[in-house]
Amino acid sequence: EQLHSNNSSIAGINVYPILSFIYRVHMYFTMQVSDFGMSRLKHHTFLSSKSTAGTPEWMAPEVLRNEPANEMCDVYSFGVILWELATLRVPWSGLNPMQVVGAVGFQNKRLDIPKEVDPLVASIISSCWDNDPSKRPSFSQLLSPLKKLQRLLVTESL
Repeated sequence: EQLHSNNSSIAGINVYPILSFIYRVHMYFTMQVSDFGMSRLKHHTFLSSKSTAGTPEWMAPEVLRNEPANEMCDVYSFGVILWELATLRVPWSGLNPMQVVGAVGFQNKRLDIPKEVDPLVASIISSCWDNDPSKRPSFSQLLSPLKKLQRLLVTESL
């Protein structure tokens, strides 16, 4: 959210591998995630580089199709990370990268969200995966539901 709200000139954060992220967890459940392995400079609202390097399992459909992309591709990837945290599973396990490109990029398939996942979490994940990038929430818009979720987790742990 911080990168996008400050009109940063960077977009397209590669979210794999999770272990290569720089996590800084502060006392009050504040997490910062950064990895610029796939970052590209922006020109207006579109990414200026057409070359894509990254891992398809975490990439937005428009990126997989090599279409113009903006910050909403990061929101899609965030939804995949949230799915991983909620399910404790690896996305698209059993498929090779080319099969993932076909399924997500061209067949509009999404990961299954198990019924056991908290409805608020499931709703956030689904909204991040909207087929139309302009209908995905911004990171600023995600803050409110994520804060509600944080309150639920803190209350449950007491």
